[in-house]
Amino acid sequence: MPEVKVQPNVISYSAAISACEKGGQWQEALKLFDAIQKGSVQPNVISYNAAISACEKGGRWQEALKLLEVMPKAKVQADVISFSAAISACEKGRRWQEALKMFEAMPSSKVQPTVISYCAAISACQGGQWQEALKLIEDMPQANFLPNVISYSAAIGTCEKDGQRQETLKLLEAMGAANCHELRCRHPYLLEVEAVAGSMERIEVV
Repeated sequence: MPEVKVQPNVISYSAAISACEKGGQWQEALKLFDAIQKGSVQPNVISYNAAISACEKGGRWQEALKLLEVMPKAKVQADVISFSAAISACEKGRRWQEALKMFEAMPSSKVQPTVISYCAAISACQGGQWQEALKLIEDMPQANFLPNVISYSAAIGTCEKDGQRQETLKLLEAMGAANCHELRCRHPYLLEVEAVAGSMERIEVV
């Protein structure tokens, strides 16, 4: 039988990049993405998102931001996945400033943040920026999003690391009001407070 030559297209390239991303092979993912650009295949938003996600998994925030920045030049419209993955890459690289810049740039790029975007931005604040994390939590209802377990947990983690005990307890109470009871009940801060309160009650009875 004659040999059949099959040329890779954007779908096959994107699938291969995504496979590298899932396997934690960010270098191979970028090599494949470079191969697309050097060939006759035009990368699309799925290709870019797969490459950005690969950089995010590998903690390569600089490469992730470069990919996001070149998308308009390549006439590819970034979407919420593009931004959220880039924000998460900055979070893993402990670059909270860049993460918040990306988050704030979403509306001007005609991309509306989602709960995932907010959670990624809040997680990026876990480097001493507890005020920024609280502001993001407070802004969520104004954007018609209710904070969930992930967003509360990220904000609590930020406040804990900065020694903001009172803010941590406030967030835990807010979690209870938002029906996030399961995680709230297991949190060590709340267990400690309840234990102290129980001890005080026993002392008063005696």
